[in-house]
Amino acid sequence: MQALRVAHDHGDVEGTLLHQALHGGLLRGGGTGVGRTLAPLACAVKPSHCSLGAAFRGRSSMNMNRRSWVKGAALVGSGFLSRIDRVAAAQKAPVLRDVLRAEATGASEKLFVPPRPGEEGPPAPATDDRLSLDWNKATVKRLKDTLASRDIQAFVVRDPLNIMYVTGYWHTTTERPQAAFMNKDDADPWFMYPGLDRDSVTTWWFGGGRMYFDFLHGEGAFPHEGKVQQGETVDLFRFMLEGIKDHKVQGTRIGIDGELYPAELAKAKDVLPGVEWVNVADTLMKMRWVKTPEELALWRRAYVYFDRAHGFARDYILTHGTDVTDYEVGQATTTWINDILYSELDLKNGAIHHGVASGIGIGCRVGPLTAFPHPNQPLFNRIGRNMALQVEGGAAIGGYGGENYRAYIIADGSGSFDPHMRKLWEVSQHTCDMQVDLSAEGRTCSDVAYEIHKYQVAQGVQKYIYHRPGHGEGVEGHQSPYISLGDHTMLRKNMCFSEEPGLYDPEHGCGFNWSDTVVVGSKSGYRMSRVPYTKEWCWLKL
Repeated sequence: MQALRVAHDHGDVEGTLLHQALHGGLLRGGGTGVGRTLAPLACAVKPSHCSLGAAFRGRSSMNMNRRSWVKGAALVGSGFLSRIDRVAAAQKAPVLRDVLRAEATGASEKLFVPPRPGEEGPPAPATDDRLSLDWNKATVKRLKDTLASRDIQAFVVRDPLNIMYVTGYWHTTTERPQAAFMNKDDADPWFMYPGLDRDSVTTWWFGGGRMYFDFLHGEGAFPHEGKVQQGETVDLFRFMLEGIKDHKVQGTRIGIDGELYPAELAKAKDVLPGVEWVNVADTLMKMRWVKTPEELALWRRAYVYFDRAHGFARDYILTHGTDVTDYEVGQATTTWINDILYSELDLKNGAIHHGVASGIGIGCRVGPLTAFPHPNQPLFNRIGRNMALQVEGGAAIGGYGGENYRAYIIADGSGSFDPHMRKLWEVSQHTCDMQVDLSAEGRTCSDVAYEIHKYQVAQGVQKYIYHRPGHGEGVEGHQSPYISLGDHTMLRKNMCFSEEPGLYDPEHGCGFNWSDTVVVGSKSGYRMSRVPYTKEWCWLKL
C-alpha cells in the first residue's frame, strides 16, 4: 500500500505497483491475468481513453477526484486485485491449434500459380487417403504377367518398399525381417512376419503366413500364446524358406528382389532343391519409376496441403519478421498444417490401415545455414535482414509425395537486395525452369543434367555448384534414376524427380536450393506444386 499512498500524494500512478501490474508483459499481445482482466476497469476510470496506457498516464490524464481514487484504493486494499487474478488464472489459455489458426491469414495463397490452358499437369487431387486394395491387386497382376513372360511362376519380396508397393501392407521397418510370397495362381499373398505386426498384416490382404515372435526368435517361444522358453536362435531366412515350402511353390523359378548371398543360396538349395532363384529387383524398380494415374493423384493431394504450408510459412515470416527464428517458422507451420491434414483425412478415430504414411514436415533455415546442402548444425538461427532463407520440407499422403523448397532473399535495412545473392538466386531459379522444360520423355537423365550444368558454368557460378540437379522421387524419398551426368537412363512419361539445381556460398553465408516434384511429360515436364518461383514470392522486405 505504500506505493499507492505515494501515488495518491503526488496525483500520479506512474511507477506504482498497480501501474506495473497493468502495464506488464501480460498486456502485450492479449495475454491473461490481472492486466487483461482489468482493462474494462481502467477504461471505466477514464472513459475518454480506450487503453490502459492512456487511462494511467499521469497528472494530465488522470483527472480523478479524491473520492474516486480512495474508492479504487479501497478495492485494492480489500484484496480485489488478488481475487480477480485468481479468477484470471483459472481461465484456460488458448490451445496451440487456435493460436496458429488465428495466424493463418491465407494472404500468400492468393499468389499460387493458377492452372494454364494446355498444361500436362498436375492432375486433380485424389479423394482417397491411400491406394486401394484393387490397385494393389492390379499391380500384382502386372508383375505376375511380366514375370510369366520370363517363365517365372512365383515371386518373393523382402525389401519393405517392395512389400508395401506390391501388397499395400504398410508397416514400420526395423531389424525384423519380413517377406511376401505369391504363386502365379495365388489370389492372396503369403507372409513371413514378426509377432508385433500380426494385427497389421492379417487384416489387410492376407493369404496365410508364418509368424515368428521377435528378433532374435527363440525356437518354440511364443509368449503371447503362453509359451515362454529359451529356445535355440532361429535362422529366419531358413524359417521363411520352410514356410514357402509348406505353402507350395508353383513352377521351378522364383523371382526375388535382390541377389542371394552364397550362404543364403546354399540354404535355399537345401530347403527347396531344384528351384532357380532369379533376381527381379530391376523389374520392380522400373515399375515403381513410372507412376500410375492413381499414384500421381494421391501425390497431388499431398501437395495441396504442402502448398498451403508454404503459404502459411511465408505469411508467418512476413508477420513476425526478425522477431522469430527459422526453427519457430518450421515448427509453427508443421503443427498448423498437420492439424488441418489429420482433421481432413479419414482416420476412423485411429483405426488401423487409415491415414497410413501421411504427414508433412516443414523446416526453415536462414543465413549461413543456407550455404550448405546438408547442414550438420541445427536449424536454429534468428531471421535477419540481408540474409538468404529457405523454406523446405517433405509431404506424403498414403506414402506418396515428395519435396517442396523455396529460396528467399531478405532485403537489407534500406530495402535493397544484395547483388551477389541476386545473381545466385536468379541463376538457380532459371535452371529450375530449365529442368521442367527439359523433362520430356525420350531424353536421358544425363541430357538434362548436362544442359543445366552447362548453363551454370556459362553464368560463371561453377564455384558454387555442389551436386547434381535432381534425383528420382518415390515412396522412399530418393529413388533412382538420377538427374546426373553419369546416369543415361531414358526418361519415361510419369517418372518423378526432385528439382534442386542449388548454388551454395559458405564464404558469404548464403545459398539457394529449390525443390518440387517434376513429373516427366510428353513435350515437357510439370510441377506438382503451385507455389510460385517468382521474385514477388521469394524476395521479401521485412
